[in-house]
Amino acid sequence: MKIDRKYTPKQEREAEDKLFEAIKTLQGFDEYRSFFQDILTPSEFQAIKDRWTVAALLYEGYTYREINAISGVSITTVARVARFLSDGSGGYRIALERL
Repeated sequence: MKIDRKYTPKQEREAEDKLFEAIKTLQGFDEYRSFFQDILTPSEFQAIKDRWTVAALLYEGYTYREINAISGVSITTVARVARFLSDGSGGYRIALERL
C-alpha cells in the first residue's frame, strides 16, 4: 500500500469505481484469469486465492487447525479471514451464499 497518497478520498473512490467497472466488462473465466494475472503479482494472486479458500472452508464449518492442515495457510491468516467473514463488509458472505 502506498503511504504518500496523492489522490483525494473522492479520487480514490473514483479510481476504485473504474476498476470495478472494468471487472464488470469481463466475460468468462478465461478473461477473469487473464485480467487478474495481469493486474496482480503472482504472490498477490496466490494470497487472494488462499483467502478465498479459507473463507469457503470457514463457511463450511471447518476449524482453524483443519483449514491449516488442508490448505497450508497459516493460522494467523485463517483468523484474519474469519474476522472479515464475521465483521467485515459482507463481501465474503454475499459471494459464498450465492455459490
